Amino acid sequence: MQFKHILLGTLLGLSLMACQSTPKKTETPIVNVAFTTPLESDVRSEIAIARYSELLYRANLTNEQKAQLYYDRGVLFDSLGMQTLAWIDFNRTIKLKPDLPEVYNFLGIHLTLKQQYTKAYEMFDSVLDLKPEHEYAYLNRGIALYYGDRAQLAQSDFKKFLDYAPDDAYRVVWLYLAEQAISKPDAVKHLKQHAQKLNSDNWAYQLVSLYSGDLSEKDFLAGLDKNIDNHQQYAERLCEAYFYLAKQHQYDGNNARALEYFKLALATNVHEFVEYKYARLELQVLQNQALEVTQAVQ
Repeated sequence: MQFKHILLGTLLGLSLMACQSTPKKTETPIVNVAFTTPLESDVRSEIAIARYSELLYRANLTNEQKAQLYYDRGVLFDSLGMQTLAWIDFNRTIKLKPDLPEVYNFLGIHLTLKQQYTKAYEMFDSVLDLKPEHEYAYLNRGIALYYGDRAQLAQSDFKKFLDYAPDDAYRVVWLYLAEQAISKPDAVKHLKQHAQKLNSDNWAYQLVSLYSGDLSEKDFLAGLDKNIDNHQQYAERLCEAYFYLAKQHQYDGNNARALEYFKLALATNVHEFVEYKYARLELQVLQNQALEVTQAVQ
């Protein structure tokens, strides 16, 4: 994951309270965990966006130059959480330069977040048609397949993604999530096998230990601030930690707790992280499920 050096912010304790059916009842904490101030927008990215915008006003640019500027500006919009502006720039890019694999990759991610999975698959297929060795297209198509309830196809893509870097714990975790949807015992078995190729000194190894049952949630949470140098790193770690904790509780049927952990992941404002992006999608899915249940009992 990406790290930038920012002064360490003040760490806060946050208790998220469960929604109550009546205001008279005492609020009960669902999760009481470490928190940090949300990341602010990167000033350098904002300045770069302004610069790209100025350059796009020039009349002597070729279509290829315009396409690159739209793409670069779209990536910055995306990193700042400005999804609509990013979407517009990526679509401008593809009209000017339809052979740029990276733009299809971003469009596929956006379509996944919109739950337009069939169109997302097509975008990732286009990436691999243009650049068969694009490893992150396998990750992103796998995620789209996972959320599109095609776990076995997702498993295949995550395996290919893991093959590029067998020592990457995050790749192991995503493969586990897909395999868990097929068979929990097999998923745990394979997880422990893949763990043998990982460096236990890397923080992400804790995610594997959490999912394999070798590390309790309490101990996992207690170690979140280890080897942290600045506010940026801490926010990024919390974003990842709370997303994967939410996924564990979601699988176990603890949707209320999962909901709060997804909210905590979003509260970090780490817009460019996969965990942040899909925490929002997870929230939408859980909230829609709750609404369907409410409507069914009325």
